[in-house]
Amino acid sequence: MIGSPLHRRTLLGAMGATAFAGPVRAAAPIRLGVLRTVSPAPFYIAHSRGFFAAQGLEVEFKFFQAAQPIAAAAVAGDIDVGLTALTGGFFALAGKGELQVIGGGLHETKGFNLTAVLVSRQAYDAGLITLDKLPGHSFGITQLGSSFHYMLGQLAAAKKFDIKSVTLRPLQQVQNMVAAVRSGQVDATMAIASMARPMEAAGEARIIGWVGDYVPYQITALFAAAPMIATRADDLQKFCRAYQAGVAAYRAAFLRFDAAGKPLYDAATDAAIADITKYVFTGDPAAASKIKAGIGWYDVGGALDVADVKAQLTWFAAEGLVKGPIDPDGIIDTRFLPIR
Repeated sequence: MIGSPLHRRTLLGAMGATAFAGPVRAAAPIRLGVLRTVSPAPFYIAHSRGFFAAQGLEVEFKFFQAAQPIAAAAVAGDIDVGLTALTGGFFALAGKGELQVIGGGLHETKGFNLTAVLVSRQAYDAGLITLDKLPGHSFGITQLGSSFHYMLGQLAAAKKFDIKSVTLRPLQQVQNMVAAVRSGQVDATMAIASMARPMEAAGEARIIGWVGDYVPYQITALFAAAPMIATRADDLQKFCRAYQAGVAAYRAAFLRFDAAGKPLYDAATDAAIADITKYVFTGDPAAASKIKAGIGWYDVGGALDVADVKAQLTWFAAEGLVKGPIDPDGIIDTRFLPIR
């Protein structure tokens, strides 16, 4: 694992001392790969409010339909950094020295209804009403080795059934997964709350559980392509400062709670929603409710959960979805952001 604690403290101190000192000369654009969902919201906020520009950076969003292609795009040179779920494909590329995990992202956490297990009406009516009844049913995922595959594996462990007892149906894109459960082509799938709740309200599917209640884990992480780290480390440090400012604004807008644990919304929330709707749910009259439904936990400062990244790698390797030994410390660089 690159980056000593002393180096991190020195780096973060320097970052804090120089952050937002005013606009500086623009560098070459940094291309950021993400899914077009609420999950990268701190980056939307940072971009909308000029936090990247204040660091002298131009950031271009590149949107994808699934997580694994984001890692492939980084290796191909189509993007410089990405924020998405870690997958078997990601770990395989990182193990070859192509990618490095540099920071934390969104967390599945108990109490945040972020990712739903969604079942078709037909399957629900036939008795698929709890997670432990998934064996013997079909389950839509994007790809083998995807984050959905991982989450299902963790749910299987939590509910004590063999993941091999579930028929996996790779459907390539999240929209295909949702459409397949709506039409009954698959019995179950996973969907973020902003997709799952409207489907249930319309009677198109049923929610039988939330991943975070059973599988707390860091669902997304920030990573960089090896050439970006090798040739533009200074720009990457500036990028991370702006990201941290976006995380702080996100937390102020969405992650404050009253004594009963109910979210506290105010003008800061409204302002953040206005920022986010420049990138997702643009023009949607229900945007505010959909964004609030999709809010999940971000650690202070975009901290990385190193232990969880290692646990994910261990699972993918045990399932045969990553070939050959990979040193987990060799794919994580902690110089840019704090660790949990």
